[in-house]
Amino acid sequence: MIEILATLSASGAVGIRIGIPLLILGFLHGGMLWSKVPILSHISPPVLLGFFTIWSLFELVASKKRLGQRVLQIFELLLSPIVGAIMGLAVSSTATSPHWLIAFIGGLLALVFQLVQVGWFYRLRGLPLWAVFLQDFLCVVLIIFAVHAPWPGGLITFILLWFAIRSAKQWYDWYWEYRHRQSKARS
Repeated sequence: MIEILATLSASGAVGIRIGIPLLILGFLHGGMLWSKVPILSHISPPVLLGFFTIWSLFELVASKKRLGQRVLQIFELLLSPIVGAIMGLAVSSTATSPHWLIAFIGGLLALVFQLVQVGWFYRLRGLPLWAVFLQDFLCVVLIIFAVHAPWPGGLITFILLWFAIRSAKQWYDWYWEYRHRQSKARS
């Protein structure tokens, strides 16, 4: 159960941002950096450190402007399932569950969170600055909890998942109300 909660927490962090959780995970593993992370363990740590530092700074700066949010969404929407799967496997290295199941859950959760962000971005025509700072904070908290305290991290992730489901229901209702108004206007 702890492995699943850690997977959910790490994948939830990747569903918000990609570079920041990877950078923090490297530092949380101590002097070994990314040696326990699948796929990344085959790449030189100084190269990963430089790349993840640049990508994290880009995420932090670009996410504050509307155009930057759009550019980030394209990359993060494409990469979030892959990185979510990798992060899920990284934090649950001693899992008794099948690795393919952990990777699938991690990738799917990260994709769902990214889709919710894209939906809110288009619904609000850009995310407000307070929401972007909240995302940054949640991302850092979730990845730290994934490694050191999976229970609170899993709980926060379940709350965010509940919010994602509520958002989808709200968008569904909004869409049908919009279509209903358009059909009345045509009549």
